[in-house]
Amino acid sequence: MNLETYGNFGFAAATNAEEKEEIQNGLVKRRRDLDELAYDVLQIVIDQIPATKEDNDASAQKKTLEKINEIIGSRIFEQKRHLSFADKQKVSQSVMNEIYQFGPISDLLNDDTVTEIMVNGPMNIFVERKGKIVKTDNEFRNDKHVMHIIDKIISPLGRRVDESSPLVDARLPDGSRVNIIIPPLAVKGPSITIRKFSKDPLTTDDLITFGTLNGDIAEFLRLCVKGRINILVSGGTGSGKTTLLNVLSSYIPESERIVTIEDAAEVQLQQSHVVTLESRPANIEGKGHITIRDLVVNSLRMRPDRIIVGEVRGGEALDMLQAMNTGHDGSLTTIHANTPRDSLSRLETMVMMSGIELPSRAIREQVASAIDLIVQVERMIDGTRKVTKISEIIGLEGDMVTLQDVFIFKQNGFDEHGTVKGKLQATGIMPNFLDKIKAHGEHVPPSLFKTIGSNLDPFRKGS
Repeated sequence: MNLETYGNFGFAAATNAEEKEEIQNGLVKRRRDLDELAYDVLQIVIDQIPATKEDNDASAQKKTLEKINEIIGSRIFEQKRHLSFADKQKVSQSVMNEIYQFGPISDLLNDDTVTEIMVNGPMNIFVERKGKIVKTDNEFRNDKHVMHIIDKIISPLGRRVDESSPLVDARLPDGSRVNIIIPPLAVKGPSITIRKFSKDPLTTDDLITFGTLNGDIAEFLRLCVKGRINILVSGGTGSGKTTLLNVLSSYIPESERIVTIEDAAEVQLQQSHVVTLESRPANIEGKGHITIRDLVVNSLRMRPDRIIVGEVRGGEALDMLQAMNTGHDGSLTTIHANTPRDSLSRLETMVMMSGIELPSRAIREQVASAIDLIVQVERMIDGTRKVTKISEIIGLEGDMVTLQDVFIFKQNGFDEHGTVKGKLQATGIMPNFLDKIKAHGEHVPPSLFKTIGSNLDPFRKGS
């Protein structure tokens, strides 16, 4: 191993709110001393451990840890200082993270309470916890160290990032989504954004517990999926679109063949008959680029019962609409938009990006006949995610696609903890596609559209 590849790095550990006051009272110097010791230890260790293909083998890591602890003891003895057992562990773990994991962000990746990690240059690392963004005490030493960690992330995936290709999307071994952008595009230094996903996919019960939706709405959406209703999940960045898409896709029967199409595989299906497709960027010669649109077109030849597109962003919107219109009922996708009406406008714009010149009315006819239901999700001011609207597309009236809201979230202020209060209520309108659901052997009680939030449960036995 070569020290040059590691650069000069810091091993600052993240702390919670209670510890910050303690740090201000004198622990900053102690932490810096530990950082310096960890750096000294790494300088020695990387020269004594040969790089092999078995670097990540458990026995190899155990030997490395033993060597690190031996060197720590030696350095402490030479410096005639005392370290507690906890501090020794912190130093050894920091060195192990640098060699085998992802340096200063390793503990954040292992923290289940962290849902997003944002590196804004070497000295500014932020995380999202419970929907709130907070700054951590973790730091890289310099841009070179950040670039080294970036290389550790993307090299196993066959991706590259340099001045000629300064941005890349990738994913970590646990499925977390990574976006990387470096200078000259990132002016203040390399930037890393990591969207983490639960090791165990969230379930309907989890979303009900979090207040994203209630039991009646969850059952309604389950029946829509079982009844092969085409659903578009709409929402802003970080609103929970992919999470909701995962839950909706879990309702698809085990007997059906599913093809998922994404830029970076995020949809976590539990069914066995699933084909997962992922787009591919161009290689260093600028060849081999496979787009989402290419995969959607190819998926039509794979005999899918359902097609799930992680997110429509461009010309693939036209192919997705055509798939929904040609026998692939019950397909699902997501889109970035603030309201159901905005999502239709964005879809129309994306179809125009396909390069096929179609009149606006023809595009709107495609949209109106392909999509049955739009589920709008939103991240509220308190950081929680909620389904705020469920709207049905009922057709074309003149040149305008007509929407009707079936359920709307009514906010009733905040509780004493600052949490948004409210509930998803029926508008009294019954969807036109209920007969389609019934044709697939499912039944939606009409009382559902009148009793949301009341003591009457329309899905109780005997109703």
